[in-house]
Amino acid sequence: MKILVCGGAGYIGSHMVRYLGGRGHEVIVLDNLSTGHREAVDERQLEVADLLVPSSLKAVFSRHSFDGVIHFCARSLVGESVSQPYAYYENNVAGTLNLLQAMREAGVSKLVFSSTAAVFGHPETTLIAEDHPTRPINPYGASKLMVERILADAASAYGLRSTALRYFNAAGAHPEGRIGESHQPETHLIPNVLRAALGQEAGLKVFGLDYPTRDGTCVRDYVHVNDLASAHLLALQHMESYEGAHLFNLGNGQGFTVLEVIEAARHVTGRSISYAQGNRRPGDPAVLVASSDKAQRVLGWRPRFTDIGEIIETAWRWHQAPRY
Repeated sequence: MKILVCGGAGYIGSHMVRYLGGRGHEVIVLDNLSTGHREAVDERQLEVADLLVPSSLKAVFSRHSFDGVIHFCARSLVGESVSQPYAYYENNVAGTLNLLQAMREAGVSKLVFSSTAAVFGHPETTLIAEDHPTRPINPYGASKLMVERILADAASAYGLRSTALRYFNAAGAHPEGRIGESHQPETHLIPNVLRAALGQEAGLKVFGLDYPTRDGTCVRDYVHVNDLASAHLLALQHMESYEGAHLFNLGNGQGFTVLEVIEAARHVTGRSISYAQGNRRPGDPAVLVASSDKAQRVLGWRPRFTDIGEIIETAWRWHQAPRY
């Protein structure tokens, strides 16, 4: 297949590109490089374009014929979405609408959409399945849920085949250490913990020690970035045979507290990692853990990386010798 990966120079997108290429698929990367890294992709694959500039999208679709699109372009910081909601609705919703319109005009009918566990809000059950109520508590989650609704409507109106993958906390790096997670600013827990282990992060904070969890810190389900990539390809292949708009949760089905992640990182790195207590961040639920039973049953997806120490170890290889 020839696949367009939107946001393919970013963290998850670049792993997706490498995963697809390793399985014989032809890939074109669309990225505006605002947060993505040119060094993470092959320059010959890169189309610099912006979802908020429809003419640049149309130009990409006029130069290539695609069998499907995988869409990672999004603003994705929960706290920032609370303080800058307009930017999140513009980028995540309006930008996706522009992409969908360009796809329709070009006759491309399959899309895999990067959604999020943030669509659920405060969980009502220990394991979150696809039928869990969706009540996002921040604009980031609300913007992703809005796109899911658009995809369902597009399936009815235009015959678009789509799959929204609601994944929990993406983590880890390519096992060979060639690409990894690098954001500016970095807000994700595991890279910040590893930066602290390297002496690059002097102010590691744990945001809230008073949550109703086993040690007072937030519980999250960490899923390896390569496992996410495999699910996206399986979803694209699934749509070859099945019409409509599909939803799947992706996670390991087990949660780790912030302090447990720090302790696992100490074990992997063999280094002391200190932290300071910070206040709770607005929009952060106490526990988010996925049930991925549906993805395993329907897509045949099986996460390869299930141990938090192994996930951190792959990230540690990258952080010791980052390339960008």
